[in-house]
Amino acid sequence: MEKCKLEIACFNLQSVIIAQENGADRVELCANMNEGGTTPDLEITNLAKKELSIDLNVMIRPRGGNFVYSDFEFEQMKLEILAFKKLKVNGFVFGILKEDGSVNKEQNKELVALAHPLPCTFHRAFDVVKDVNQSLESVIECGFKAILTSGQEKNVVEGIDVLAELVEKANNRIVIMPGGSLRSTNIELLKEKTKAIFYHSSAITGSRETASGDEVKALKANL
Repeated sequence: MEKCKLEIACFNLQSVIIAQENGADRVELCANMNEGGTTPDLEITNLAKKELSIDLNVMIRPRGGNFVYSDFEFEQMKLEILAFKKLKVNGFVFGILKEDGSVNKEQNKELVALAHPLPCTFHRAFDVVKDVNQSLESVIECGFKAILTSGQEKNVVEGIDVLAELVEKANNRIVIMPGGSLRSTNIELLKEKTKAIFYHSSAITGSRETASGDEVKALKANL
């Protein structure tokens, strides 16, 4: 069986370094934890890239709130992808929906094409789509390589059945990456039930927005 991997969502440079030092396989860099993550600062990303030997994925999300974007916001997302590509990041994380809760195939395809050859992950916008199975097919059709999801619940444990179903339905066509209150205390259960191969956690255990080295180690050890 393929060895399971761990991605750490980082909201500052300190977390990036902690993630790498304690065995993470990849970093997802974002800003604004309280908004659920938005596009990080270009300079901080550049510094992070210089610190890292592991992969660095960057979130492209102009604001918190819903995942339906104005023309102006969409243009902003395109410009951000081009700017971050110049920094030689390893991939992008984004997701655009339509007003009716379906995947906006046209806009997502455009961003995936712009990001090429870098891989793209469809983020937790997936947790608010109306039709999970139809959306899975739409995301695959758009050319995404992974979906970050809690199984449409507020955390991965509550969404575990949907996550297991998604992994099965994806059938190796796309990586289903459980994320959302994933911790070292529940990752074994998730692994056993979902059979996913990539997992996502902020590894934040206190009130600060910085990853805990011990938690990253424990997450990795329990994979």
